[in-house]
Amino acid sequence: MENTNSTFSNFVHFHWGDSLTLGLYFLVVVCVGIWAIVRSRKNSAQDYFLASRSMTFFPIGASIFASNIGAPLFVGLSGSAAASGIGGMIFEWHAIPFILTLGWIFIPVFVACGVYTIPEYMEKRYGGKRLRLYLSVLSILLYIITKISVEMFAGALFIKMLFGWNMYASCILILAFSAFFTMVGGLTVVLITDALQTVVFIAGAFVLMAISLYKVGGYEALKTKYMDAVPSTVLLSNKTDDCGYPRSDSFSLLRDPVNSDYPWPGTLIFNIPSDIWFWCTDQIMVQRSLSAKNLSHAKGGSIVAGYLKILPFFMFVLPGMAARILFPDEVACIEPKICQSVCGNPSGCSNIAYPLLVMRILVPGLRGIMLAAMLAAVMSTMTSVFNSASSIFTMDLWTRFRKNASSLELLIVGRIIILVLAACAIIWIPIMQSGQASELWQYWQALMSAVGPPWGLVFLMGFFWKRTTEPAAFWGMLAGQLLGFARLVMTFAYKTPVCGSQDERPMFLRIHFLYIAAMETAVSAFVMVTLSFLTKPRTEEELCRVTWWTREQKKESNDPAQMNIENICFEDNSSWYLITTTVLRPFSSYESFQLQKAN
Repeated sequence: MENTNSTFSNFVHFHWGDSLTLGLYFLVVVCVGIWAIVRSRKNSAQDYFLASRSMTFFPIGASIFASNIGAPLFVGLSGSAAASGIGGMIFEWHAIPFILTLGWIFIPVFVACGVYTIPEYMEKRYGGKRLRLYLSVLSILLYIITKISVEMFAGALFIKMLFGWNMYASCILILAFSAFFTMVGGLTVVLITDALQTVVFIAGAFVLMAISLYKVGGYEALKTKYMDAVPSTVLLSNKTDDCGYPRSDSFSLLRDPVNSDYPWPGTLIFNIPSDIWFWCTDQIMVQRSLSAKNLSHAKGGSIVAGYLKILPFFMFVLPGMAARILFPDEVACIEPKICQSVCGNPSGCSNIAYPLLVMRILVPGLRGIMLAAMLAAVMSTMTSVFNSASSIFTMDLWTRFRKNASSLELLIVGRIIILVLAACAIIWIPIMQSGQASELWQYWQALMSAVGPPWGLVFLMGFFWKRTTEPAAFWGMLAGQLLGFARLVMTFAYKTPVCGSQDERPMFLRIHFLYIAAMETAVSAFVMVTLSFLTKPRTEEELCRVTWWTREQKKESNDPAQMNIENICFEDNSSWYLITTTVLRPFSSYESFQLQKAN
């Protein structure tokens, strides 16, 4: 076997046709980005961070979808499919009702109280400063370790396999292009380029799916051949364990509650708080909906994103499973030394499933299109994360120390922090590599489960239980997340054992991360309910417009954001009215339809 670097660099010779299609893609994105920059107004913080609240439903929905897709799905979900079948898809389809919940339940409250960021909402709902400060710092930290670094790592892996470039050089290339549009154009440019890039990577992914299914003989053949896709080293050995063989439940979404990688009580029930955190209260998702010109467009964006979330099964899962069939010795390798020589990871090489397909079954030209599609996904997520993180730092942290900062100062600070975030993410990549084991998808889900459930619970109780108090929210979230953080630290301290070896890690690490998420939720709920009854609740006046039950209360204010709420919520648009009353009417609430009709 060759060493790792030579193996990567000799996988494929990049053809001039690939360079041409890739160059054309970048040219189109640059032209669209420049047009969006010229078109957008960046004279105020609202223009830069919320796109002047002028966006329509399709760019919003496409951006919500694109912001979530990124390289972790190209590399992570397809790798999970190669390793264990369709089970990872449960996270994608489970998200759909919560994407709709964002538009129908959460956005009306966020708009009603006139906020820019999620930490700002927490201060308005609960009062005090510490909860907003804590969430601001935690949000930025999570963006670094769960989004920016994961995107860069997965995207750089793709580029390294194509060009043989150094991992850090690849990361810098991705960062530079993504940061440029975010820094210069703000959310308007992010949304418009996201819409374009959504079309690019969906088209590219479906082309690869069609070719890979053709190579394996169609879907029915895939179902049969996948279960026989075993590395030759396993077939030649006399091992009696299941290492190297596909899981018996590879074609099941709902898996055994004890002896499986995705136990169904965890995926269906215990993952709900994490989904609420990720889809309904994460700044990236919320900021897109807050840019809508009215609530109908915000709801329409959720509908578009919900439909698009059906597609990852075809875009990533089927190609990932086909990759195991076509290249079992590499994708399904089980011997640590062989895996190390193939992909540089002794724990396994399922993460290279999608890149291998691109390099080995696509003709010149199409390879360039697929690389463009992957880069489109990466940059869509990166630009979204950069914009949201800079919004939180600028509006929640910087303004705390510079209360009279001008709009120009806020814009400059928002751009500078993007460079700082990028540098921090590069530093985190080696740590992430050491703790991700064989499947990037599992690493990503475990990271989010470590902090998401208490966060989601704080919002749920704040939205629907007016008795919840600030001390209850702060200490309840902290108690649950301490449990999650303890598990996370131990994950990096104790490496996951390779298949066939005895698991000697502490019992706490052998419990599935989704069950740990349930423990986090239970601890947070207990602390929050107990402290809520022991502390003084907020008055009705203080809760005006910050809960589901008080979102329509009238409140006199000199705050321009509050004074313009009625215009933000109920601005009419005749073309959108035609769409909502025909195509989307079955999905719209009766109240919203009547309001549009009345206008």
